[in-house]
Amino acid sequence: MFLFRFLMFALLGAAVLCFAFYLGTGRKHFLRWGIVILKWTVIAALGFFAVLVLSRVG
Repeated sequence: MFLFRFLMFALLGAAVLCFAFYLGTGRKHFLRWGIVILKWTVIAALGFFAVLVLSRVG
C-alpha cells in the first residue's frame, strides 16, 4: 500500500512539474507529457481501486 501511494504521489508530482514547465517555457511538449502522465496515473489508480473493491466483495 505504501509503494502504491508513493508511486501515485510521485507520478502526480511529475505531472504537476510538467505543467509548471509548460507555464514557464510555453513549450507544448511539456503540456502533452503532463496530460499523458496524469491520464495514466488516473487509469492506474482506478484499476487499483477496482481490484481492492473486487477483493472485498469476493
